[in-house]
Amino acid sequence: MIERRQARRVAVGDVAIGGTAPIAVQSMTNTDTSDPAATLAQIARLSDAGCEIVRVAVPHASALAGFGEICAASPLPVVADIHFDHRLAIEAMRLGAAKVRINPGNIGSLARVDAVIDAAGAAGISVRLGVNAGSLAAEYQDRDWPLAEKLFASALSFCEHISGRGFADLVVSAKASSVNSTLDAYRRLAPALPYPLHIGVTEAGTSRSGTVKSSVGLGILLAEGIGDTLRVSLTADPVEEVLVGWEILGALDIRRRGPELISCPTCGRCEVDMVPIAQEVERRLRGIRTPVKVAVMGCAVNGPGEARDADVGVASGKGVGLIFRHGEIVRKVPEAEIVDALMAEVEALGREMADPAG
Repeated sequence: MIERRQARRVAVGDVAIGGTAPIAVQSMTNTDTSDPAATLAQIARLSDAGCEIVRVAVPHASALAGFGEICAASPLPVVADIHFDHRLAIEAMRLGAAKVRINPGNIGSLARVDAVIDAAGAAGISVRLGVNAGSLAAEYQDRDWPLAEKLFASALSFCEHISGRGFADLVVSAKASSVNSTLDAYRRLAPALPYPLHIGVTEAGTSRSGTVKSSVGLGILLAEGIGDTLRVSLTADPVEEVLVGWEILGALDIRRRGPELISCPTCGRCEVDMVPIAQEVERRLRGIRTPVKVAVMGCAVNGPGEARDADVGVASGKGVGLIFRHGEIVRKVPEAEIVDALMAEVEALGREMADPAG
């Protein structure tokens, strides 16, 4: 069991972060916030994928025109992402933001930070203090320190200032595109602050490279008990961020949403066309919410053992598949029917789990 760092519990709408609350999966829309219909359509897709908190950019005053409508109709708590202009944060709170994210390093002055914090306190809204490598406070940018030390020192100084004003509903992040700098920054922050930590590797990259960097960085932090909410940052459809986030949590047995897929890497012993079979099973499992383990195996070396250990599995031979359920063979099917047969067992098991009395 991973022993998780204990942090103050903070509310983001009806979602709790910190304390004993589950680690929440976040994402951010990439639509024009001034287009409520497009933004709400993307939020709906994110919600269906398992996103629990959604952040939207408010880059200028015109984006606020649709922001209230987005907050009112969103199935998820909406976080307003603010840079440069503190007045946008204050107006976003008035329009229904469940949380605002500010980077004190580019808001302009402590007086402007204070104005945001005071407004949040009056409204009962939480604030994410987001410090990024690309937008450090001016007093830290040119110091001859390691990046992680700059991130830590910048975040800590702002947290101490805000704490001195009596505001405690903070979530803190200190992200970099470097995995090692990100790890070092969060390892420094974790024992120094009582607040929940929002973890992520910022500007991680495209679907493949970004998934690798995020999985390494977030996986290490989570395994060390650090992190109360996460966002996987990808140059891709935001839905992919959510799916990868859940995969990371599931791989560490922290949280699981839907099935766990086990599939073999294939080798010269494989006697079925494993790659399209595994990919199609993965695609169809995305619509399943039952927390079952599904094994797709291609040969007799590990196949029968893995298939027996799974809730549902297939061990493949020459052009055929043996379908297992809870360790017992239930069917032998030709290769072309493997996916349908496997999914039929998954769906049947799901119905039984939903209605144990039958």
